[in-house]
Amino acid sequence: MASLNVGNLGEYLREQRRNAQLSLRQLADAAGVSNPYLSQIERGLRKPSAEVLQQVAKALRISAETLYVRAGILDAERDRDEVETRAVILADPTLTEQQKQALLQIYESFRKENGFTLGDGAVDAQDDAAAVPATRTTGGTDAGPQQTAG
Repeated sequence: MASLNVGNLGEYLREQRRNAQLSLRQLADAAGVSNPYLSQIERGLRKPSAEVLQQVAKALRISAETLYVRAGILDAERDRDEVETRAVILADPTLTEQQKQALLQIYESFRKENGFTLGDGAVDAQDDAAAVPATRTTGGTDAGPQQTAG
């Protein structure tokens, strides 16, 4: 039986959560996941989807790609250049989320055209774009998940 290989991810998430001075419940609320589920992720009992990792990354204000690598979704060595490129695009404060996703889609289409594709189980730009509407509002405010009422 295959190991989940998420222990390192859980430890990393716990460390990031503590550095952000958030309780498990606060992070779960900010990321839009249940408290017990987040606890299981931190303890290495569950392997979260790319969408959940993206929501957690946004709540912690860290790179989703870093979490993808730690969760085994992206291969650290093979995909390093791509991850760095994607991280730079996602970190650019002058772009809107929609613009970032458009750039990621263009970038991925060029990679495919040139014969480079993501490894098995990796997340592509469409997966990231699909996850964004679930974590952001379109009502004109740019309030992140950390600004939830509570």
